[in-house]
Amino acid sequence: MPVLGIGGLFFRARDPDALNAWYRQHLDVGAGCASDPTETSSEWYWQAQGGPTVFAPFKADTDYFAADKQWMLNLRVSDLDALIARLQDAGIAVKTDPEWDHPDTGRFARIHDPEGNAIELWQPPA
Repeated sequence: MPVLGIGGLFFRARDPDALNAWYRQHLDVGAGCASDPTETSSEWYWQAQGGPTVFAPFKADTDYFAADKQWMLNLRVSDLDALIARLQDAGIAVKTDPEWDHPDTGRFARIHDPEGNAIELWQPPA
């Protein structure tokens, strides 16, 4: 029987309540959020939209994300430019690099949450 998808992402945080609030406020991610406003959500989970998910272990010495972190979150988005503007308006630093973008893979941006965890924002190709 195949796995249907990722059921959750669990990680340690110095202040879980504050970090949960930050993800909900700035990225609409977390318990009580729904990617599609016509969907119902729950106080226990985020109702995400189906689509491609990359599951890829990296070499231990990768420089793709910080050496002191064991993971990096990649969030699939539909309108990267609008999200970048929203984040910048909230005072969140956003890094982009034209070399990251490619017609075959899509467009990318990077931010960090308040605890320094890297978040890659990915707009898949049309």
